Amino acid sequence: MIRTLLVVVLLWTAISVLGALQTYSDNLRLGIDSHYPSLLVTWFVEYAVPLIVLSVGLSTVLGRWPALIARPRDVLLLFVGLVLVFQPAQWTYMAWLRGYLHIASLDDARRLLMKMLLVGWFSTTGTFAAILAIHYWRHARERELAWQRSQTDMLNLRLALEEQRMLALRAQFEPHFLFNALNAISALVREGDRTHALGGIGRLSDLLRYALSASVRNAVTVAAELQFVRDYLDLQHLRYGDRLRVRIDGEDALLHDVDCPPLLLQPLIENALRHDLDCHDGPSDIRLSFAHDDDVLTIRVANPVSTHASPNPGAGLGLANTRERLRLLHPTASLQTGVHDGRFVAEVRLPLARDAR
Repeated sequence: MIRTLLVVVLLWTAISVLGALQTYSDNLRLGIDSHYPSLLVTWFVEYAVPLIVLSVGLSTVLGRWPALIARPRDVLLLFVGLVLVFQPAQWTYMAWLRGYLHIASLDDARRLLMKMLLVGWFSTTGTFAAILAIHYWRHARERELAWQRSQTDMLNLRLALEEQRMLALRAQFEPHFLFNALNAISALVREGDRTHALGGIGRLSDLLRYALSASVRNAVTVAAELQFVRDYLDLQHLRYGDRLRVRIDGEDALLHDVDCPPLLLQPLIENALRHDLDCHDGPSDIRLSFAHDDDVLTIRVANPVSTHASPNPGAGLGLANTRERLRLLHPTASLQTGVHDGRFVAEVRLPLARDAR
């Protein structure tokens, strides 16, 4: 309220300064002797004061009861009421200041009315239109800010939910990886291969160190993931020996510049091992390849389909989690699985635009 009053007073003071200056200039051209400070006081008292009262009063009323101008008909009724109430009051006030209220006859009253009818229409209408425009602008601005706040709140809530989902996926994944790695070492222990078992424990320690480091980040490079896969294969080699054969193609420097979810490739390799080596006695034929164009890095993990494999080898928890984690990283990232030419293929597509880690 005080701020509105100060702004309105300053505005009408500036208008009074300009109006008095115009009157003073006109008097000089006509040869009329005038005093600018007196003209300024007259302009402010006669014209500005009533319009200051109108501006503050109208702003207060509209701020408290915005329904008064909810419809065009309401705006028209408010303006008519303003004319019927404020305009006569303004005329009476100005007539009193100018000493016109000494009315001796009906003819004096008629002349006064005719004189006052020409005063104040433009300023009253302009003030009403300006206050109305400011009111509409404020409400539009408030609605826009409220909409922006709601969108921000929804975005923050969505991010919080996505972070919780990512943490839940990691909580599911990390015990799964640990269980499978311990299985590989336990197989060596059962076979009595103590040396290789101890080496496996050391490699597992290195793998867990990376897993713990990566688990607190939203993204790592594909190159780091590939190195993690090599270490994981070294561990699995202790279990499978020369039967474990994985061919890696397409590795280049670009892999250091592309982001992916932490622990992305290991579930794909683990899935390939489970549906290749665990389904027959011969060597594996697992292929990991990288290819890229201008927009996408494509990663493929392929293994032969065994007659003993389940009808849908891509339905495991690891692949399902991998799909979800890719979706959370980037909306265009994806994982597709299927059988092609007798091989089960898991294909990951990652956008080449780098995401902040």
